[in-house]
Amino acid sequence: MEPNDRVVPVPLQRLQEAYGNEVELIGEGGQPELFLIKAEFQLGPYVYASLQSPAMAKEQEVELFRVLLNDEGELQLATIEDDEEWELAAEAYDDLLFAGEDMP
Repeated sequence: MEPNDRVVPVPLQRLQEAYGNEVELIGEGGQPELFLIKAEFQLGPYVYASLQSPAMAKEQEVELFRVLLNDEGELQLATIEDDEEWELAAEAYDDLLFAGEDMP
């Protein structure tokens, strides 16, 4: 993809329609943790979600996931393993946050 061929993220709300404003995930310590759904967006053929726990909110951080449909047609979150894909999703999330503002 050329630098000027940037794909524009398309906002979605499938996760919020299915689960409300928060989802419960199992944290690293094996305990359930609530995450606020900050955004969901399609970028090219993939759908991503940014989620934020209360601890992450204090640091103004989010976690990015790829949103998939499982065999039963239910939404499922998957970790983004590829660094390049994660960077593209992070840039798209920033584009959504700052839409309408002049970006450097």
